[in-house]
Amino acid sequence: MKKPFITRQGYDLLHKELDYLWNEKRPDITQKVSWAASLGDRSENADYQYNKRLLAQIDKRIRYLRTCLNKLEVIEYNPQQNGKAFFGAYVELEADEDGTILQIRIVGSEEIFGRSNYISVDSPMARALLGKKEDDECVVITPKGQKIWYINKISYEKPSWFEEQEVMDFSIEPTDEDIKKDEEAFSLEDSKKLQQEYLKSLVR
Repeated sequence: MKKPFITRQGYDLLHKELDYLWNEKRPDITQKVSWAASLGDRSENADYQYNKRLLAQIDKRIRYLRTCLNKLEVIEYNPQQNGKAFFGAYVELEADEDGTILQIRIVGSEEIFGRSNYISVDSPMARALLGKKEDDECVVITPKGQKIWYINKISYEKPSWFEEQEVMDFSIEPTDEDIKKDEEAFSLEDSKKLQQEYLKSLVR
């Protein structure tokens, strides 16, 4: 079975997240859970319940990252790619119909989280771009029909014209049974607070 691809930058970011969660964030939350548990009745202890659920979400993410990192294949930059759009490329496109400018980067599916202008190499847009060079046109099949884009620029080092567009996205990974039970036990408001706390824990 073919391994999913990832850029070196993407791999290093996932590894950095794993190291942080395991070596810093998890010990901190574990300590809070132990302290809250020592206060008495756990069923009425909000700090215990909150941090216990946060710990479960962190552990879930750690398990996911460990499995993921073992399966990924890092694709290093090759000078032969220069001038053409392949995996890892930054690409500036111009729409044929109205001149709209679109700036994207072609990456692995594990790298698009939180970035609206990163696209998976398996997406229709990326498949239409692969192997194309500057000034070529590419035809993308969309639910509304064909759309033509012209390739203005291609780079493999992050160019000055490319700005990473970060978006808030709470879908850290697909929901499984244990997190679903936690969300049902918690109110909607508390669940959102838990998700926000997790995301804030990744910002250093």
